[in-house]
Amino acid sequence: MFSPLAPAASDNGTLLHRKPRTRTVAQKKVYGKRRINAPCAVLDDGSPLKGTSNNAKPNITTSKPDTVDEEVAEVEEKLAAINIDESKPNSDEGEKQEVRTATPAKERRRISIKMANRSPKQEKTELRTPVKIQQDAETDAKTNVETRDNTLAEQTSSRRDLKKRSPRRKKPAPRLSSGCIQDEKTNAYVRQILDEAVSPIASQGVQKFSSWAARSESAFDAVKIAEGSYGEVYKLRLKEDVCKHEMSKSRLAKLRSYGEGVFKIVPLRAQTGPGSKKFTRVDEIVAEVKLLKLLDPIPGFARFREVHVVQGRFPESFQKAWMTYKQTKDDCMNPNPANKRAYPDNQLWAILEMDDAGFELEKFSWSSIFQVYDIFWGVAMALARAEEYALFEHRDLHMGNICLRSTRPDGRMDPPTTIDMKQFEKSSGFGISSLETTIIDYSLSRAEFRLSDDPEAKVEVASSDLDSKQLFDAIGRDEDEILLRDTYRYMRGQVYTGNPLDPEKPPSIPGIWAEYTPKTNLIWLLFLLKNLLKHMKTPETSSTHQQPSRQPLVPCPSKGNMQPASSHSPTKTPKKEAIECSHPETMMDPQAKRAIASFQQKLTDRLHKVLELLDLEHGREDMCCAADLVAYAIDQHWLDEKDFFLS
Repeated sequence: MFSPLAPAASDNGTLLHRKPRTRTVAQKKVYGKRRINAPCAVLDDGSPLKGTSNNAKPNITTSKPDTVDEEVAEVEEKLAAINIDESKPNSDEGEKQEVRTATPAKERRRISIKMANRSPKQEKTELRTPVKIQQDAETDAKTNVETRDNTLAEQTSSRRDLKKRSPRRKKPAPRLSSGCIQDEKTNAYVRQILDEAVSPIASQGVQKFSSWAARSESAFDAVKIAEGSYGEVYKLRLKEDVCKHEMSKSRLAKLRSYGEGVFKIVPLRAQTGPGSKKFTRVDEIVAEVKLLKLLDPIPGFARFREVHVVQGRFPESFQKAWMTYKQTKDDCMNPNPANKRAYPDNQLWAILEMDDAGFELEKFSWSSIFQVYDIFWGVAMALARAEEYALFEHRDLHMGNICLRSTRPDGRMDPPTTIDMKQFEKSSGFGISSLETTIIDYSLSRAEFRLSDDPEAKVEVASSDLDSKQLFDAIGRDEDEILLRDTYRYMRGQVYTGNPLDPEKPPSIPGIWAEYTPKTNLIWLLFLLKNLLKHMKTPETSSTHQQPSRQPLVPCPSKGNMQPASSHSPTKTPKKEAIECSHPETMMDPQAKRAIASFQQKLTDRLHKVLELLDLEHGREDMCCAADLVAYAIDQHWLDEKDFFLS
C-alpha cells in the first residue's frame, strides 16, 4: 500500500480523495535515500589544503612532511640550531660552558627536568661528595672534547650534502586568517545570516572578500558558470599542478570532491546610503538559507554546505572568472563587479555554498522520451516528498531552476544504448535515461518547519510576498515566455480565488502568500511537461542537425548540447558519433527497434494522460498536489514504489 501519500485510484479509475488533514508539527519522515555529504573544509580550519603550497595555512604541530625536500629542510634547521664553541677551553668553567652550548635545547630541557626531580637525599649526597662531582665533570669535559671534532666534521659534511640535494628552505608564508571585519554595526546588521552558518569561521563575523577567497586560491581556480537577477554562480576548479603534488590519496580525493560545490554570490542591500534600495534584503537570504537547510535531507533538492558573508570588491580570481564569462557567453547581463558605480568598496555579499547539481534544464537538449519521463517524474516525486515533509510550494519552477546530472560512471547524458535498454526491460519506465534531477532556488518558495523538537513547538512559515516582485504584469516576447508569464498568473489566481484561469487582477491581501496552496506545484508541473514534450527533438532532427559537443567556456545557444567533450571516442567522426550516441536504436535489429518503439509510445501516452489530468480547465479537480499525482502514477503502474522510496 502507498499510504504515506494517498489518495489512490479506485477500480473504475476515479480518484479517491483523502479527507482534509490536520496540521501537525511532528517531524515528518524523509522518503528516499540521500547521497553522502561532500567535504566542506577547504575554507575552514580542517582544510585539506594544508601543506599543498606555501600559500596554504601551515600546521607545524600536526602535519607531517609530504616530500623529501621538506624532510631535508627540517634536518637542516635542527642542525643550524646547534652552536659549537670551537675555542679550546682554559678551565673547568670553560668546559662546563662548552657542554651547555653544545647540548641541544631538547637535551637541556630533559636535564633540567631531571635535576628538578631530585630527592632531598640525592641532594645531600651530592653536597657531601664534591670531589666526585669534580671528577665526573672532568670526565664529561674530556669526553666532549674528544667527540667535538668528530661531531663537527659530521655536521659540516651533512650540511654540504644538504646544500647539494636541496635549496635552502624558504621563509614560511604568513598564516591566512579569516580576515573578519571588526565593525560591530556591520556584523550586527547581518547577524541573522551569520547565525545560520555552520562553521566557526563563517559564523564569527563578516569576512574580507579577499581573505575568504585566498584560503582556496592555492589549489583552485574560480569559474563563473551562471548568473541571474539574484546574483551569480561560481565553481572552484582544481588546478592541474595541485594533482602533481606528493600528497595522500585521501587529501587529493577531498580536494576533488570539494570541486563539486558551487557558490551563489548575492549582493546584499545596504543598511543606509547607496545600495539601500536595491539588491537582496538580509531577511530574504535568511529565509532562503533556512529553506536550504530544511530541504537538504530530501532527495531531489539542493545540498546545502555553508553560508558566508563577505565585504569588499571581487578578489582577482573571481574578477578574472567574471571577465572570462563576459567574453565567452552571450547571457552576461549583470554589471561588472569592478564598476564602483554598480558596487561600492564596502559592498556586502552573501555566499551560499552548495553541492553542484549539474546543468540547468534550459541549457540541455533532450531527444528521447526516456529523458523526458525521468525529468518530469523526478521533479514530481521531489515535490511530493517536500509536500509531505514541510508543506512545501516552490512557486518559481521554470526551466532554469531544475538541474540535471548523469548517474553513469562516465558522466554521459545522451539517450541510453542498446545494452542500457536490456537492463531496464522490466522497469516502470523511470530511471532508464540515468538522468538525476535537482530542484534549486527557493527565493520565492513557501514551507513550514518547527523551531524545536517539541511536538507542541511553534511552527514557523518561510515565504515571500510575490505581489511585491513584479512577476504578474509581464507579457512575454515569444511562445515560451508567454507560457511562463501566464503560469505566474495562473498561480496567483489559484492562491487568491482557487481558480487559476481567473483573469481578474485581485487586490493584494497581506500575508496570503504564507498560506499553503499545494496546487501551485501542479501548475508548475504542467508548465514543465508542456515544455518537455514541445521541445523534444525527434530522431530525424537530432541525427541530422546534431551539433558537436561544445568545449567549456565557449558560447552556445540556450538549448545547446551539454554532453561532456570527453564522452566520445576521438577516432569517430562527428556525424557517426551523433548517430551512434544520440540514437543507438539505429544500430538495432528490426525486432528490437519495434519493441523499443512500442515502449516509447507507451511512455508518451502516459505523459499525455498526465496533461489531461493537470489541464487547468478540464482536468481532475480532486488532484490537489504533487503527492496526489505521484500516488495516482504508482497506482496506475506508471511508477514503482521503489522509484519513490529508493530514488
